Amino acid sequence: MTSFEEAETEETATCLHMTFYHPCQEDKMMFRCLNFCKREQVRADETAKFGRDSKVCHYNLMDTRVSRIQFSLQFYRKLNSSEFCFEIKNMSKKTKLTVDHTELGYLNKIDLPWKSIICFGDYQILVEVQEGESVDYFETYLHLAEVPILQERCLPSLQPTPENSTTSSLFPSQGKSPIEIDENES
Repeated sequence: MTSFEEAETEETATCLHMTFYHPCQEDKMMFRCLNFCKREQVRADETAKFGRDSKVCHYNLMDTRVSRIQFSLQFYRKLNSSEFCFEIKNMSKKTKLTVDHTELGYLNKIDLPWKSIICFGDYQILVEVQEGESVDYFETYLHLAEVPILQERCLPSLQPTPENSTTSSLFPSQGKSPIEIDENES
């Protein structure tokens, strides 16, 4: 047998792709201590911590408005399953953390969805999980966004739009029925 035949089977690692955004990044350089565009291995039994305390957190955010430990990510395998997941926990006593539309107070934790947006203060982090097989470690792959991850959108009104004028009396604030116009008309 050759050394190629005797080599251990290569296994892939679960990878957390994290894209960071802050509106003042260009001026304040709060992400200067993060290693972007480079995969880093984290042991499965370690908790990935994000915050400003470099003695405790591996992922440092250089901003006095960030807590010493802002949040942590714990890698685990679901019971009676081969599926790997991450649990996110808010470690800040002062700042709430939002994962998609779920608000987490101090020490609250939830399973991290496979694709989600984490927000606290003016920080926005897009997280995407790429599945792997390794039970010994996972990887992080950090990216820097130049534009906001969350774009302000004009959300539709929560009031239903009436289809005919007989129901418009139910919604007095809407006075008129919607008018359809061609986009080419002025």
